[in-house]
Amino acid sequence: MMAATLDTAFSLRGKRIFVAGHRGMVGSAIVRRLASEECEVLTASRDTLDLIDQASVRSWFASNRPDVVILAAAKVGGILANATYPADFLYDNLMIEANVIEAAHRHNVAKLLFLGSSCIYPKFADQPIVEEALLTGPLEPTNEWYAIAKIAGIKLAQAYRQQYGCDFISAMPTNLYGPGDNYDLQGSHVLPALIRKAHEAKTANADSFEIWGTGTPRREFLHVDDLASACLHLIGSYSGDVHVNVGSGEDIAIIDLARLVAEVVGFEGGVLCDATKPDGTPRKLMDSSRLYAMGWRPRIDLRDGIAGAYREFMDQSVAKRGMQPA
Repeated sequence: MMAATLDTAFSLRGKRIFVAGHRGMVGSAIVRRLASEECEVLTASRDTLDLIDQASVRSWFASNRPDVVILAAAKVGGILANATYPADFLYDNLMIEANVIEAAHRHNVAKLLFLGSSCIYPKFADQPIVEEALLTGPLEPTNEWYAIAKIAGIKLAQAYRQQYGCDFISAMPTNLYGPGDNYDLQGSHVLPALIRKAHEAKTANADSFEIWGTGTPRREFLHVDDLASACLHLIGSYSGDVHVNVGSGEDIAIIDLARLVAEVVGFEGGVLCDATKPDGTPRKLMDSSRLYAMGWRPRIDLRDGIAGAYREFMDQSVAKRGMQPA
């Protein structure tokens, strides 16, 4: 494999940058961040571009000729969604990444950033998890379909770099939250689900709300705006086949996270753990020292980030009711 190269000083100035998945939480954060750069941002709606369809992707690339691609598009969801739709999670994500990465090569894209997920790592990986832990043990069964697709994306980017010399890199974010998150309990991740549960318990004057599992697993969380800044930092300063972890460097037990969310929301009741439900991976804290050594650090504190997310949740709730906030 080709060795990693730092300080490549790739400039976004004057570039045409395609953000695939611009309507998602990650993609929209990247678009917001790119607004302060001297570049042209390219986006495409699903009506215009079906990323699962190879012909559609090739045609769009031929017509639009991006210089840079940020591949943030993916089918995502929590434990329940992964368990219910395993074929969709595997097939859709494989097709999206294969079509976009191959088209980027065909049309001489100067730089591509593929975004994965921390679920690529083994269930019982040593903590904190270093990039080299990839493929050293079994995956967590509750999200293995999504994880396998993301591992394939990393390897595909590496393969195009090795065979064709493409400057394709990969970043592995930890658990994300923030503007544009999904608060649907059937498909959301843990933090937005906790925000909704705490809010609904508060509104109903309930004594408590319930969380899945024992509450003992530990998770790391990163605000999506911090991820967006990390993505641009990597595009500008990194070129290598090793994927790069992007995390906050701190983790928290799910029960403590639930209590923190309750405090921010203003719910004064208790938190009950349903131990009959799966916990998932016992701990997932990534080692982001490779990225930190490049000069990047997260800026948004977890409590402040949760407070902002709750404000957005409330704004969404008001908008859905067609009302003005009091």
